[in-house]
Amino acid sequence: MKILPILLSLLLLAACGDNQNAAYLISGSAHSLTVARQQAYIGGDWETELIVARFPECQRRYAMKGLAADKLKVDLYRAEPGVFILNAGKRWFVAETRNCGFDTYKEPPPEPGVLVGSFQVRDGVLEYKSQEKPVAAPAASPSK
Repeated sequence: MKILPILLSLLLLAACGDNQNAAYLISGSAHSLTVARQQAYIGGDWETELIVARFPECQRRYAMKGLAADKLKVDLYRAEPGVFILNAGKRWFVAETRNCGFDTYKEPPPEPGVLVGSFQVRDGVLEYKSQEKPVAAPAASPSK
């Protein structure tokens, strides 16, 4: 009889879902956009959210409804400093880090800005892949 509670506990743990996060850090780590997806139980539907943060002033979590969970790909564009456009297929979103705001576009924006990267699921894992070119180090001046 003592083994029954242990077996039931193991079954409950096995039924737990998964949580995955991938972040784009802006200006070091004080500002960030994080795509998070959660699954209540293994094999269940994924829920995707965007976390907009500017520490210590604000941090907010917004549902990104209607996104394909297994083939999730969200392109991230910088429209202007602190303002970002996100695109997932036919869905377009805007996020800003000044007040940690978020909204959905009814129509695609004519100019989303500069592509900075993509949040995407590869081999079942959510990751962020940067498209930004590394900043070249300044050339050393010859010593006299």
